[in-house]
Amino acid sequence: MSLTKRIIAAAAVAALGVTVLGGCGGQTEEQSGEAKKYEVAVLQYADHPSLDNCLEGFKLGLDESGISYEIEEQSAKNDDSTNTQIAQQIAAKKPDIVCGIATPSAQACYNACYEAGIPVIFNAVSDPVAAKLAESETQAMDGITGVSDKLPVEAQLELIREMLPEAQKIGILYTTSEANSISTIADYKEKAPEYGFEIVEKGITNAAEIPQAADVLLAQVDCVTNMTDNTVVDNLPVLIEKANAAKIPVFGSEEEQVGNGCIAAAGIDYIELGKQAGRIAARVLNGEDISAIPYETMTESKITVNTDAAALLGIEIPQSITDKAEVKNAPSEG
Repeated sequence: MSLTKRIIAAAAVAALGVTVLGGCGGQTEEQSGEAKKYEVAVLQYADHPSLDNCLEGFKLGLDESGISYEIEEQSAKNDDSTNTQIAQQIAAKKPDIVCGIATPSAQACYNACYEAGIPVIFNAVSDPVAAKLAESETQAMDGITGVSDKLPVEAQLELIREMLPEAQKIGILYTTSEANSISTIADYKEKAPEYGFEIVEKGITNAAEIPQAADVLLAQVDCVTNMTDNTVVDNLPVLIEKANAAKIPVFGSEEEQVGNGCIAAAGIDYIELGKQAGRIAARVLNGEDISAIPYETMTESKITVNTDAAALLGIEIPQSITDKAEVKNAPSEG
């Protein structure tokens, strides 16, 4: 059973509005005698359910290992300059290991920590090679490894085709500066013709552009498939509201997006993704050479459906899908 312990952030970090929480797995210092308590730092790029689940899973993975640790959790609040600044502050504190959740934070942590020799674990990075966090599909860069959340694009396309047999055009809204988004769109474009789809993409540079971009995109497509693009996910309610008004279904990339209004997803379990990263971090803390640990990719997809969202749009979910899906409707009010 883990024991939570709060720690105090430096004043500079507090000025950024970051949240610092603490926890430890295994025994307390008093019980463990000479057992080392490791310092773990986490930088999460944005505060949305997918990444929150990564963090929760990461701590569960550490707890399962039985090591003793203190953890400092910080969020960049989807801001690149804050992201870089926090990563540099983390490196200056020289923790035993750092976890960067989402591509921008993993990149910032690696850039800040490499010269200091601080091992970095990445989590929720869709394309580590494109993000320059890995040399190949199996080998990460020196001093970093982790877990990729490469989306199961073919499973998603299969799901969309089964639910919308007449659909032809799938829309994708994405941030042009996110390497993982660009990589995933390329994957969609390659595989979509096999399922009789055309991909229509619309890029944005910041959240303020989402409402207008959504209007343009929704006028051209039969449905939208969402990815793990942090800016879009952080502003998902805006897209969902506009799509519902236009009677255009939006498919998510994981269960939390479905619970927040997307009609369905063949996506990734981000709790399990985080657990994998936590287990890898524990291996490094227990003495394994990080350079000898290949990064892992989540391969299993999980189907979730929102029956309320489907009913709102007048879409009947086929029995062949409901038989194997988990229902994830929004929590009822009151």
